[in-house]
Amino acid sequence: MAIRAMGDADLSRIVELENECFSDPWSRQAFSETFHEPGWASIVALEEENVIGYACFLTVDVEAHLTNIAVAPAHRRKSVAKQLLDHILLVIKRKNCKYLLLEVRPRNVGAIAFYERHGFRVLYRRPNYYHGPVEDALVMVRDLDTSEKVD
Repeated sequence: MAIRAMGDADLSRIVELENECFSDPWSRQAFSETFHEPGWASIVALEEENVIGYACFLTVDVEAHLTNIAVAPAHRRKSVAKQLLDHILLVIKRKNCKYLLLEVRPRNVGAIAFYERHGFRVLYRRPNYYHGPVEDALVMVRDLDTSEKVD
């Protein structure tokens, strides 16, 4: 598996995965905008030349925000999400971020368990955050060890 920056040529597959994985999906334009907006980064996980997962994140000063991460159903439980997360952690540590935030649906127990295994904790609940269906979000945070040396 390889990880690289997301590009325009990936958008059709990304939108397909987004619609497959989420009930309130991002649009093609939303992904495209991450290529050009300051602080944004988007990455893809590839098996051979096929996109099997992706993630988008934003950094602002010492804060980073994981906005979405998804893996094709056939490739789940194969460490794809972990490798995407590890890549993001490396990038944001190099930018001297102190913590990584994300939102997750409370009913998404698999995602919550994944994040908790990787050092995240629930910070607070954000009412009516999601649409389709309307649902609260759990805001989770992972504090980053800024004393850890990053290559």
